[in-house]
Amino acid sequence: MLTKRIIPCLDVTLDESGGTVVKGVEFVDLKKAGDPVELAKRYNLQGADELVFLDITASHEGRGTMVDVIERTASEVFIPLTVGGGINSVEDVRQILRAGADKVTINTAAVKNPELIREASGIFGSQCIVTAIDCRRNANVEDNPDKTILTLEDGTPAWYEVVIYGGREPTGIDAVQWAKKVEELGSGEIMLTSMDRDGTYDGFDIPITLAVSEALEIPIIASGGVGNPQHMYEGFVNGKADAALAASIFHFGEYTVNDTKKYLREKEIPVRL
Repeated sequence: MLTKRIIPCLDVTLDESGGTVVKGVEFVDLKKAGDPVELAKRYNLQGADELVFLDITASHEGRGTMVDVIERTASEVFIPLTVGGGINSVEDVRQILRAGADKVTINTAAVKNPELIREASGIFGSQCIVTAIDCRRNANVEDNPDKTILTLEDGTPAWYEVVIYGGREPTGIDAVQWAKKVEELGSGEIMLTSMDRDGTYDGFDIPITLAVSEALEIPIIASGGVGNPQHMYEGFVNGKADAALAASIFHFGEYTVNDTKKYLREKEIPVRL
């Protein structure tokens, strides 16, 4: 059985120091959490399986990703590093990989130009391309019969709408259908974030995580809402995710990666200690 991965996420914004890790709720009300390089080193020592570095304002601000910060981070850690934010072209992908990243994650640019996924995966290999899908629940099911209608925890129906520019812009695109298309285009993995859960500590959004996990063959990274190791357990068991991403609980010292893995091992989830 393949081991489940625990992945700390560094949401980074540009500031006077060159870049700082932040965390908010649904991508707003951001609080500073520390220096990205120092946090990356900490998680490397704690036994994280991978790291995700997201320049969360690059697309919205119309600029490229912070390459210098990536270079410094890559030089200090010895686990796979996935980088996203402001990646709009094959040349952007090449630049990020040259800076030391092992994978790139494409979000807004993929929605606007799906062929970018096919082109990038064809050049660099599917294993290097992670498509990030941010989505929100949409309760308007009567006017959207063509969408994938899911049953929420309270029994009500909803579909999940893809959002871009850090959650600022709805697209009208169904998240499950988009995930299927992304797989067909050659993406090697999907990072699925429920904007309704981001930063809430309420746990992963299981209905959409399960739906995408069951619909696809490629690995799914569950993201958004982790408040404790039990939520990761639920993401793996109930959501059938292949990896669990978290930020706040690690950044603010509530749990370590190693604590989390020990808990999951005790619950018979296969993890690498």
